[in-house]
Amino acid sequence: MPRRNRSPKSAVRGRAAPARPLSAGVGSAQRVSGPDGDWMVRTVPGSQAVKTYRCPGCDHEIRVGTPHVVAWPADEYGSAEDRRHWHNGCWQARGRRGPTRRWW
Repeated sequence: MPRRNRSPKSAVRGRAAPARPLSAGVGSAQRVSGPDGDWMVRTVPGSQAVKTYRCPGCDHEIRVGTPHVVAWPADEYGSAEDRRHWHNGCWQARGRRGPTRRWW
């Protein structure tokens, strides 16, 4: 009987991936203070943007390959669900136009 070849991914299929800390990821995060509080912000270059996200600032998609920023509360008491992916322009303009109702 022939041997069955399995990829390493199929061996762990069905198990949840381990939780990543909020600061995990590409590049380093910077602390940013603003009228809306203190945030940790990390830039994501287009070459590392491999998923589609919805920007809370404009409610439009951030498509694969689009450079953007990821922000989460600076106190880091939250979880990975507290991370938000923003278009660069939307993040810069968040003081003039708040996030859409869908996110908060």
